[in-house]
Order: sequence, then structure tokens, then C-alpha cells
Amino acid sequence: MNRRDLLKMIAAATGMAMVGGELWAAGMKSPDAGKTLYTADDVAMLDEIAETILPQTSTPGAKAAGCGAVMAVLVNDCYSLEHQTLFFAGLKQIKQLSKQQFKQDFMALKPEQKLQLLSKLDQDAKQGGTSGLEGSSSLASSKSSERKGELHYFTLLKQLSLFTFFSSQVGGTEALRYVAVPGKYDGDLPYKKGDKAWAT
Repeated sequence: MNRRDLLKMIAAATGMAMVGGELWAAGMKSPDAGKTLYTADDVAMLDEIAETILPQTSTPGAKAAGCGAVMAVLVNDCYSLEHQTLFFAGLKQIKQLSKQQFKQDFMALKPEQKLQLLSKLDQDAKQGGTSGLEGSSSLASSKSSERKGELHYFTLLKQLSLFTFFSSQVGGTEALRYVAVPGKYDGDLPYKKGDKAWAT
């Protein structure tokens, strides 16, 4: 799967172009890139979120691809300060929602509870119009979230989960069909329902 196809797939899955994708594609860093704000606990939480979105089935999931650590680097290097702020505030919001709904830390939730929480956020993000931070007065008052009101923080999480997984070795070779050295062009390759997409 080439970069252009991957970025199109992410846009189709989340309803908008990948945030920060132009910098990544050009091999550049955001002017706001700086020292990372993410702790080991944050990276573990990102791994759990990505694993809930892309769980292990007959193929490895997002944790096996190490998505959390890569997501933290991409946010730090490719996102503007506004998007970095929205992303980090979104992680705090997920922790708050977890405690409100389930009386537990997000990391302690059962897989079905994580899926329930993130599925609701995904629905909210698809409806658009808000940053998703209205439930917390301290977070909603952020000027950054007001300016970026049309972008929901879960969209950023979902985009990065998809991108980091399908651009990883695990995602590209085990979740997708992969041929290290592709052969001749075949414009009429047989397809049967359920076949994996091609990585090459």
C-alpha cells in the first residue's frame, strides 16, 4: 500500500484528510515540534486505544505493532500546537469519561467497556461540529479547542491508530497481503470476498 492510498483510506474512514499528513509525507517537522509531553503511561494508554480500534484477531493488533510510541512521536513532530493541545486534552477527557461512566481508570476497563466508550466517541466525532471537550469546563474553555471546534479529538486518535498500524511492518505484512518483490502487472487479478487488501 503506497502512502497516497493509505492517506485516502484514512480520510475515508474518518471523514477528513489526515491531520499532519502533509508534513509526514514531506519528511518535515511542525514548527511547533518540541520536547515530547507523553509519559510511558500515556504511551500505554495510546496502545490500549489503538488496540481497541484495531484489536488482535487472526492477525496481530495495534499493540503488536507498537502503535502508541509511534503515535506520540507523530503528534509531537507533525501536529501544530493547536492539534497537539487538542490531542492531549482528548486523552485527559477519555480518562474523565472512564471514571464518570465506569468508576475506573481507562486502563483498568474490560475490553468491552473500552469498546463501548470509544464507539460512542467515534459516533460523536462522525456527527462533527464540536471538539468533544464540552463535558469538561476546564478543557472546553481552552481557546485551542474553541478554534478547532469542528475537529473532534477522537478523529485524531483514530487517524493515527489506522496510520501507524497499516504503515508498520506488522500491519503491512500480516494484516495486509504482502509480496516483497511484486511481479508483473495484472489488471484482472481474481478476488474473492474476504481477501486481504494488498500492501504492495
